Amino acid sequence: MTHVDSPPYRIVIGLEVHVQLKTASKLFCSCATTFGSQPNTQTCPVCLGLPGALPVLNGRAIELAVRTGLALHCQIPPLTKWDRKQYFYPDLPKGYQISQFDLPICAGGFLEIPAAEGAGGKRPVHLVRAHLEEDAGKSMHDESAGVQETRIDLNRCGTPLLEIVTRPEMHSAEEARLFLSELKLLLTHLDVSDCEMQEGSLRVDANVNLHVNDGENIAATPIVETKNMNSFRAVQRAIEYEVARQYEDWKQTRATTRTGAKQTRGWDDVRQVTFLQREKEESADYRYFPDPDLLPVTLTTSWIEEIAKGLGELPADIRHRLEAEYGIKAYDAEVIVNQGREGIAYFETLARHAGAAKRASAWFQQDLLRTLKERNLTFSALPSAAELGELLRRVEGGLLENARARDVFQHMLDSSCTVDQATAALGIVGVDASEIEALCQRLVEENPSIVSQIRGGKMQAIGALMGQAKKINPDANSQLVRETLLRRIESSAQ
Repeated sequence: MTHVDSPPYRIVIGLEVHVQLKTASKLFCSCATTFGSQPNTQTCPVCLGLPGALPVLNGRAIELAVRTGLALHCQIPPLTKWDRKQYFYPDLPKGYQISQFDLPICAGGFLEIPAAEGAGGKRPVHLVRAHLEEDAGKSMHDESAGVQETRIDLNRCGTPLLEIVTRPEMHSAEEARLFLSELKLLLTHLDVSDCEMQEGSLRVDANVNLHVNDGENIAATPIVETKNMNSFRAVQRAIEYEVARQYEDWKQTRATTRTGAKQTRGWDDVRQVTFLQREKEESADYRYFPDPDLLPVTLTTSWIEEIAKGLGELPADIRHRLEAEYGIKAYDAEVIVNQGREGIAYFETLARHAGAAKRASAWFQQDLLRTLKERNLTFSALPSAAELGELLRRVEGGLLENARARDVFQHMLDSSCTVDQATAALGIVGVDASEIEALCQRLVEENPSIVSQIRGGKMQAIGALMGQAKKINPDANSQLVRETLLRRIESSAQ
């Protein structure tokens, strides 16, 4: 693909995000939604669409959808209903999908993402709607025997999905990735979905086209819906590829108006290309009509207000508060919030007991997150935040060096003990300011030639004094020793 430095086009991206809601059973029957079960073991006459089987609504799915909609600033209507979306695939046994057409459970709304590079701040990506629907089954293609074979697993049939549809307001693949990252953070924080893409709990379709300026006209390329992306990075790469492909295609045809049928293309993550799957259907092709087996759902104002009260502090608000309350950078607050509710609570307790939020933030991002990753642990497996805060308080007060504190932390982690028990076991003794003063006075008096070199401007000579201090008392804080030595040398010269 040919890339130009200043492309004469504007990228237009809209996303459709299918989120599996965290319910124990399916949307219209009592079958389990557990991932990884043997194929076709979580089915019943309802989700198989057998004659005479009638759907019964899962109220928990309604609650989680409203919870999500409120967090996304959506309007929650007093009445929502169900519609049948007709299409015929092997993994859809009923021949239709129960979805929502003209009265979705959530309307409008927005989610803020970082503004364009250099602009600073945030900007909203507006939503068209978020509606409930049931999932279809899964087609599994096997060519291992030399003959293509397709098998159908209907375990997912009827799993509750919330489809979140954005307006076409994103203009780069990076913006789409940022939107998805922020949305996933919000959904996991609300505990409405686990958003595990590898398990199909979060699936993304990207609608992409270009508005090309040929100097005289603005040509809009046909919209392409791209599917089969199993990570946010794959979404970004697929959009980047599709942008380049569409521009190359436009250069060949020089179309001045939107021409050609809309397409659905799949993403091949191995070859890093999109490929044609089919022409894109319009809403009329699905022949929507109200589902005769399901009554409309009435949502009372008092019930919606009760859910709104239970939302608590949302990730964007927590980020702002951490910056203001603890004086940490926006990036640091971002990292902390991305660790979820447990991580946020751990940091705040740590910062309070340490009495030094910036040091707590540094330890949290470096030592703690590295330890969690290397040992595959959760925050509950770490020493208590209060006890670790006491360790950092000693570092902040100059009683322990960072390096020695890390030894103490590792011992606390391995032995499930307190700071005092760990320091005693390691033979580490806290050194207060008076002991450091006495140590530095002794070094100045016993090393007149080195002191003379330092006074003469040879500052590297202080390393010799630091080395002696380390031998005499390895627990003495090196930074405090250095500062005290320089102050002693300066005052003794006057």
